[in-house]
Amino acid sequence: MPKRPLDHPPGTASARNVSRVSPPLPDTPTALLGNLTPAQFMRRYWQKKPLLIRNAIPDIVPPLSRDGLFELADRDDVESRLITHFRNRWQLEHGPFAPDELPPIKQRAWTLLVQGVDLHDDRARALLDRFRFVPDARLDDLMISYATDGGGVGAHFDSYDVFLLQVHGRRRWRFGAQRDLSLRPDLPLKVLQHFEPEEEWVLEPGDMLYLPPHIAHDGIAEGECMTCSIGFRAPSTQELTGQFLYHLAERGARDDSGDGARELYRDPKQPAVINPAQLPAALVERVGAILAKVSWNERDISTFLGTYLSEPKPSVVFDPPARPLTETRFIERASKNGIRLDHKSILLYDARFYFLNGEENRLAVVKKWLVELADSRFMSAKRFVTLSDDSSVTALLHEWYCAGWIQVGELA
Repeated sequence: MPKRPLDHPPGTASARNVSRVSPPLPDTPTALLGNLTPAQFMRRYWQKKPLLIRNAIPDIVPPLSRDGLFELADRDDVESRLITHFRNRWQLEHGPFAPDELPPIKQRAWTLLVQGVDLHDDRARALLDRFRFVPDARLDDLMISYATDGGGVGAHFDSYDVFLLQVHGRRRWRFGAQRDLSLRPDLPLKVLQHFEPEEEWVLEPGDMLYLPPHIAHDGIAEGECMTCSIGFRAPSTQELTGQFLYHLAERGARDDSGDGARELYRDPKQPAVINPAQLPAALVERVGAILAKVSWNERDISTFLGTYLSEPKPSVVFDPPARPLTETRFIERASKNGIRLDHKSILLYDARFYFLNGEENRLAVVKKWLVELADSRFMSAKRFVTLSDDSSVTALLHEWYCAGWIQVGELA
């Protein structure tokens, strides 16, 4: 693959040079949030108002080099978009992009967006982990925006919270709350028709801007720049309702115990009709009575959310080890190096169940160690040794390892 000249430090990542960073404790002040504690930030700013944070991460290094990001955008399992604004005309293309399909570096006003970089890169995952003072159920992904001078995506708003962290170069942000969120209908992008910014800031490497949902903003690169966007899940009411009803239907089909859930619709008193296309009133009444019996409880809601929010995105593919260790060798290796969740794995839990990559299982038999693994996303070698005498635990972890859901070894 041809290489482009590299104008800034590579910042490439590997398990050998990435340090695991724990998120700040709720009551511990942190530079990441402008010396606020996470508790203060969530109470004063989360979903309420923007916050500019200077030097949130001192001496920040891009998770990937420019070339590394371009290589990632060339993969079929990575979502990428190219946005250009040449001759005052917006254009949008979806990846993957071969190296020769991207505009020249010296050409102005183009942007490459690469989603889910944390799924593929250790350094990006470590950066995302800094924001785990927000529940994992709400945390979505880390996107990297690369732009040449003048590049941007137009004035727009997001329906979710976002942290915009400058990791290379400079970007000028204009933003503000505005009531008119109508979009230009003639563009392939969601660009606001009437953008009226209230504030303007230039972000240098290490600076960060937090924006709650529906705050209009526009970022323009001043020279070559890279910005990391830490985004959060915000499913719509329509999406949640549809998925929950589907979940109830699936669970009902699995749990049917002969109480009539599989009984076919019957209408023994249906008379002959002269208007065959007319919907029978009796049919509407009968189906209404059936639907009125549909009910759910807190457990149904919790298990739905656990399976739904831990389900990997359609583009996610796990990579099992090419030559998996036997269970004995796996235990030996993990006893020396520990284990960690794969970047693509999502592990959630509630009081009774745990949910791993969309699968639901009872928590009681594994609660002592699984909660630790879920909250830390790793298990030290010393902790693994304390569990290694329990064959049911090592067999389960070995099964996850063979599926590519966990990896042997911690980040350095």
